[in-house]
Amino acid sequence: MKQLRSEQVLAFIAATFRSAWALELLCLLRAEPQRSYRPDELVRRLSASRLVIEQSVSALAAIDLVAIEPDGAVRYEAPDHLEGLMAAVAELYQRSPDAVRRAIARGNSRSLAAFADAFRLRSDE
Repeated sequence: MKQLRSEQVLAFIAATFRSAWALELLCLLRAEPQRSYRPDELVRRLSASRLVIEQSVSALAAIDLVAIEPDGAVRYEAPDHLEGLMAAVAELYQRSPDAVRRAIARGNSRSLAAFADAFRLRSDE
């Protein structure tokens, strides 16, 4: 895979992650891809609420970056073709966490603006 530029990685992050919690969770799971974590362990490890962990796991599972085992444990399971991108995401987050958080916030702002626009009343109607 060719070297990705920071701008490309930030654009992917903004389009993919709804919270820094989801990215923190992904990085934790990716650090030990063979290991499965129970939700209560993730709550403790990330100092997050159970709701935040549940939402983050659901979001990551929806885009096939984690697997949820029958007993509810979670493990990293990104498709091989995304591994280079996931490595770039983790490396950029470690190197520039504030830039990554700003990218996530920008992505959320665009989504919120699009949602609000859907409810705007038009003067010509």
